[in-house]
Amino acid sequence: MKDGKKLLDKIRQVEFAAVDLNIYLDNFPDNKKALADYNTLSKQLIYLKREYETNFGMLTNFGFSQSEYPWSWVNEPWPWEADK
Repeated sequence: MKDGKKLLDKIRQVEFAAVDLNIYLDNFPDNKKALADYNTLSKQLIYLKREYETNFGMLTNFGFSQSEYPWSWVNEPWPWEADK
């Protein structure tokens, strides 16, 4: 997937679903299916973010992403501003 906007949209969708399941699991921590679904989404999210960062640059800072030289966090556009 080489289209940055489509990939970023997919990341947002998976993040939303993961947050939703996180809230659900806060209330129903013994639900094995919900936990399995959450773990699946978490793995998918890691993969999607890695793919995005490999092709388009860092999404987050503060130790969650690595940067090649030179430091690329300050490059514009920011991930949420791209492809508008």
